[in-house]
Amino acid sequence: MTDRFRIALAQLNPLMGDIAGNLRKARSARAQAASAGADLILFTELFIVGYPPEDLVLKPALQDDAREAVERLAADTADGGPAALIGTPWVHDEKLYNACALLDEGRVAALTFKVDLPNYGVFDEKRVFAPGPLPGPLNVRGVRIGVPVCEDIWTPEVVECLSETGGEILLVPNGSPFEAGKEDVRLNLVVARVRESGLPLVYLNQVGGQDEVVFDGASLVCNADGKLAHALPAWEEALVMSDWTRGPKGWVCAPGAVVKEEDRSTSIYHAMMLGLRDYVNKNRFPGVVLGLSGGIDSALSACVAVDALGAERVRCVMLPSRYTSRESLEDAESCAELLGCAYETVPIEGAVEALGHALAPSFAGKRPDTTEENIQSRVRGVMLMAISNKFGPMVLTTGNKSEMSVGYATLYGDMCGGYNVLKDVYKTEVFKLSRWRNAHHPKGALAPKGRVIPERIIDKPPSAELRENQKDQDSLPPYDILDGILECLVENEMTFEATCAKGYHPATVKRIEQLLYVSEYKRRQAPPGVKITHKNFGRDRRYPITNAFRDARDI
Repeated sequence: MTDRFRIALAQLNPLMGDIAGNLRKARSARAQAASAGADLILFTELFIVGYPPEDLVLKPALQDDAREAVERLAADTADGGPAALIGTPWVHDEKLYNACALLDEGRVAALTFKVDLPNYGVFDEKRVFAPGPLPGPLNVRGVRIGVPVCEDIWTPEVVECLSETGGEILLVPNGSPFEAGKEDVRLNLVVARVRESGLPLVYLNQVGGQDEVVFDGASLVCNADGKLAHALPAWEEALVMSDWTRGPKGWVCAPGAVVKEEDRSTSIYHAMMLGLRDYVNKNRFPGVVLGLSGGIDSALSACVAVDALGAERVRCVMLPSRYTSRESLEDAESCAELLGCAYETVPIEGAVEALGHALAPSFAGKRPDTTEENIQSRVRGVMLMAISNKFGPMVLTTGNKSEMSVGYATLYGDMCGGYNVLKDVYKTEVFKLSRWRNAHHPKGALAPKGRVIPERIIDKPPSAELRENQKDQDSLPPYDILDGILECLVENEMTFEATCAKGYHPATVKRIEQLLYVSEYKRRQAPPGVKITHKNFGRDRRYPITNAFRDARDI
């Protein structure tokens, strides 16, 4: 019986579907762990294929390739180096499981299957996987290791079973997406399972972006007394050795580095950076192009892009119309100069006039309205897509969640593009993040330190500048009121009465609810974007487009 055990924690960034690449990454990490004298290396949930695989995991060819890769990694363990626990899809008795495979002595020594399959928010695991039976611990070189997989620790049952059947250490592979404020929820869950079972627990989380979902890492080790032994850094890959000693009261992990938890703005900004960087890089775009209007949304989007990708991969385009103010022209140029990225001006007035002339017979006798405003926005979309097609960069859209909630966006205009870092960020948060970025330099950021967004952009009233003297609040309530109502209706699904009880005027709440529902068809056609909140549009909040229900009926 061993009294000392070294476990390597592989907090890594897999690429969805790149089984060969993920195998190379696993082999490299295991080689490093072997050099450090590890007995076991732990990888994250479904590491060999990436997470979440959605319906891709139903392809028999992917299942076969994943199994072959796991067996090849298992063969490596005949070298006497560390055993491995790695997440993989696995077919057994004609059922597909979300599995964790124990690899040792040159073979797949054991398998454990995820029991509690999440089917809410961004998760659809019941759609693709069969639930596993309640597991017992795995014997790993004389240590009885319990392996609950991700959701299995969100309720007590699986950990209770592992504890009662002789488990000594809990190793939890995770694919737990980031959302603002979730860090405390995770820690509370870990502590609850530790206290109930009396066992130490390793919470190993994936890092990296996968479409709209971003994984923050932030893995941790909690001893049986509830104290943290390790807290790994967020937003970056890490391979950390944890040293364990068996004592009279069971296994104890020796103290290691405990990284300080980030504040809200820091974590949101890092999520946007990593989400954009991985979306662009994993999909092999050479960079991004965006319209830089002189407003705060495009300025913050450009700033995140330069921080994530570097100035040489970001192209900013000012697309002025007759309504673009001199102040906006100056502010856009100043912002690009501070960021150090490419900047050019492509006037749209000629194209707008040409379309107006072509449509004149059809529009005869009609007064100008939002139709003409939207033509300007759509011309800008065409210009940006032309640059994208000619040179290859992905178009980055810049609308925020407040606008997308109430439809203050133009289909095939400012919604035109491939990705949106602000999609799940409310306008009031946009202001906070802009001020935060001017005062902080994020970890790994490639843009300069210090002020990168001119103060005038942050301070001036927001405007789409599609008509004379236009301001957002000509059409919308002040953003602090709008965002407060949306927090009630979207994030918390509160009733009309409960929302009004927060102090909001009933007529305003009714109007916002109406705009929220009738804008669903626009949101279905919006590009993907980084998930930040508990209820992002698309994956978390799935509403029908055709929908006659209204809670606010009686005013």
